[in-house]
Amino acid sequence: MTKTHLAIKRRAMTTASTIKIILAMVLWALCFPVIVAGLEYSPHMTFAAMRAAIAGAALTLLAIAFGRPFPREWGVWVTLSVIGFGATSLGFLGMFHAAEFVSPGLATVIANTQPLLAAVLASLWLGEKLSLLGKIGLCAGFAGIVLIALPHFMVDGNKSYAIGVAYIVLAAAGVTLSNVMIKSIAGKVDNLSAMGLQMLIGSVPLAIVAFLMEEPTAINWTPTFISSLLVLALAGSALVYWLWFSALETVPLSRASVFSFLIPVFGLTIGVLIYGERLSLLQAIGIGMIFLGIAMVHYQKKESRIAL
Repeated sequence: MTKTHLAIKRRAMTTASTIKIILAMVLWALCFPVIVAGLEYSPHMTFAAMRAAIAGAALTLLAIAFGRPFPREWGVWVTLSVIGFGATSLGFLGMFHAAEFVSPGLATVIANTQPLLAAVLASLWLGEKLSLLGKIGLCAGFAGIVLIALPHFMVDGNKSYAIGVAYIVLAAAGVTLSNVMIKSIAGKVDNLSAMGLQMLIGSVPLAIVAFLMEEPTAINWTPTFISSLLVLALAGSALVYWLWFSALETVPLSRASVFSFLIPVFGLTIGVLIYGERLSLLQAIGIGMIFLGIAMVHYQKKESRIAL
């Protein structure tokens, strides 16, 4: 294969990975409003456990149907258990409970402060380094997140708002840790079986909590609830994590995770269009800083490639 063909293939893979990441971000942004719609008909953890179990079962069955290999090394199983507990157990617990306290648009914003934490962990654990410009870009994106959230700290009822933020931070921390673990095994195990197994593993703690603290039979099986459950499980979980894992097979975590700064834009747009939320001047400035941060991170990546 010629150098020209290799270059074309490399660009195609990069484009495909970018499309996968952006599609995953859009689907993640849509999850919170769907959670809000479904929670009217089901206890929180029961809903979360069913979402995880259905998503995990769907991916695992697909892996079996396509003859995909399942992991055999105990170290991979340990990693999948950490991913399941972080991304699925903690992630779903935080997001489903946060729905009681925080508006849909804002919850999506705060939940995705992950790029800053992911960059730090990727540097320490995976050896991925950002230039000074890239670090400034991440800080600019985080500052945009703060500006977007700031107006909600200056209104009455901050106690319940703070509880919601705490749940979302818990979810973000779990997902961030899981992303580092996913990157550590990306390309080494099959994406369908790995993501299916981590969701099945992560659904177990959720099911235990639901059994101990809720009445799992207290579900109103309306068409709205069934639709919400299937959309969250199949599109917002199974498809999202397959896309994300597939992208991380070829893209550094520090570069992929910066796209999470796009989720606030998608989330606020959903809040405006569906829930009638309004953007303040600070939030508009925050969105601008998010785009600036993304541009700075990717500009420094371009500089690095040219230097090489």
